[in-house]
Amino acid sequence: QVQLVESGGGLVQAGGSLRLSCIGYGLSIYSRMGWFRQAPGQERELVAARSWSGGTTDYADSVKGRFTISRDNARRAVYLQMNSLTPDDTAVYYCAADQDDRLRIGKPWSTIRYWGQGTQVTVSS
Repeated sequence: QVQLVESGGGLVQAGGSLRLSCIGYGLSIYSRMGWFRQAPGQERELVAARSWSGGTTDYADSVKGRFTISRDNARRAVYLQMNSLTPDDTAVYYCAADQDDRLRIGKPWSTIRYWGQGTQVTVSS
């Protein structure tokens, strides 16, 4: 049984930084891992995803240059370093994992099998 456990959300002022962490218990090392976010009234969107080898990494255009995704395969962990945060980054952030062809920009999030419980990120102006 796979379980994704997230940590690291919170409240930060605009321009600040946060680091999200997620550990995938029971997850295959070869899984692609990533982060989605969903703001109230908006569609869930892929923020960043990374293959187990690091060979392919996707970022949403809105976070390029500000967010960095990284992995620790031995721990089945994925991290999201978020810098230069703005109020538009306010959302619930979800860790996700599945095979490589599912966690990609433009792919439907409804097909992804494994999800964390979500962690709130709030950026104040």
